[in-house]
Amino acid sequence: MAVSRIATEQEKLIAGLEPSLGRLAARGILRSYRKNSIVLNEGDTGDSLFVLLQGQVKVYATDENGREITYGTISAGDYFGEMSLDGGPRSASVMTLETTLCSLVSRAAVQQHLEEEPAFALALVARVIRRARSATEIARQMALLDVYGRVIHTLEGQQGPASQAAPIQLTQITHQQIASRVGASREMVSRLLKDLEKGGYVELGIKRITLKKKLPARW
Repeated sequence: MAVSRIATEQEKLIAGLEPSLGRLAARGILRSYRKNSIVLNEGDTGDSLFVLLQGQVKVYATDENGREITYGTISAGDYFGEMSLDGGPRSASVMTLETTLCSLVSRAAVQQHLEEEPAFALALVARVIRRARSATEIARQMALLDVYGRVIHTLEGQQGPASQAAPIQLTQITHQQIASRVGASREMVSRLLKDLEKGGYVELGIKRITLKKKLPARW
């Protein structure tokens, strides 16, 4: 009975996906991961696409000194791992942020799906282009903006700049997460945020930052 109930819940998760993505997920093998599990390692050879049925993951890279840069997060109803369907190495690492359930779809199964549903091929190409554009923007910021500029872009990039009449509250966000996004130390980010709080631009809370007005371009 318990096995049947679990299977039914998994079927519901797949049924809740966009139809073509749901049919792709049905071709895969289900696998669950605990929070903070490494799903993919940058540089590993891969030939599977992961459809995220439940949970959330972050996509990131690290340098030889262990410094981390986070490219973004992916939530249920989306997929990742498509950049290695050419048989090349994984371009980034992926870690779960909570308990996560994925459908692992082999390269051969993806190819068969693309042949049977060419519209999904166009959606896949569009997704690859968007993610490549996002990676290019991150590289541009790292090259052209200082740490403060990158912090401001991260804070205001989610919902736009705030105003005194319309403050913006960012939730489930930590100083370490911002540091990983901008390629800086947590201590430096915390110092900048404290300075902004003293200037009346932000209000800091536990996993919460309230933007009270437009942040200054320079600090």
